[in-house]
Amino acid sequence: MHKLQLEGLNKSFDGQQVLTDITLELPEKQTTVIVGPSGSGKSTLLRSLNLLERPESGHYHLSNLAIDFSHDISTKQVLNVRKKTGMVFQDYNLFPHKTVIQNIIEGPIQVLKKDRKEALQEGQNLLDKVGLKSKADAYPEQLSGGQAQRVAIARSLAMHPEYILLDEPTSALDPELEAEVLQVLDELAQEKQSLVIVTHNLFFARQIADKIVFVENGQIIFDGSPQEFFNENQENTRINRFISAMTFSDVEAEALK
Repeated sequence: MHKLQLEGLNKSFDGQQVLTDITLELPEKQTTVIVGPSGSGKSTLLRSLNLLERPESGHYHLSNLAIDFSHDISTKQVLNVRKKTGMVFQDYNLFPHKTVIQNIIEGPIQVLKKDRKEALQEGQNLLDKVGLKSKADAYPEQLSGGQAQRVAIARSLAMHPEYILLDEPTSALDPELEAEVLQVLDELAQEKQSLVIVTHNLFFARQIADKIVFVENGQIIFDGSPQEFFNENQENTRINRFISAMTFSDVEAEALK
């Protein structure tokens, strides 16, 4: 079992509480989607899963890893967590001076110590998987935003993480390019890759999520199934207001065709 669990996480910035007593289970081989208004703490929560943010207190469990945030965290612990949790950012974070294939094989060769030939073969297979095999020798500046994000997803997959964490992976894209990325994520979800996604796209969340987490003011307001969250008889008026304020456009629906 690779279930990821958080217990009692607290995080503040400059004296302002950003996460308050977060207790959450993120099941393996499922897609957990985190939603909420801007500034709610959802990205801080996601970044805490990769230790890009360090909560001041609480516990973190993943496979054989156990971290108590009230104590110092060693470099080895950080590296072990990051081997198991691949992070995909909204601005791609590709190395601009390296080709697409070089971006993908860098981690497997340097961190996982894979043979270069093996890493190259797997890198090509992953590019094929995300529909970009012809772009292996291109540089990031030659890619569209949607292509760059798909490369970032392939780069994460190359590290064989137990969980892939995606922070608003399509927020910088127009609807057509967004659809390209969402299609790839939908395929990964169907393959039972463990995903945790922060997104503003509620249409996509409703289609792909096994579990919805709604965060507001640094607290979990809802933790359950998409059927419960999007229930037309939803009793939580705050969730109803949030859903009704979002747009479900026809273009977004293209992502799952």
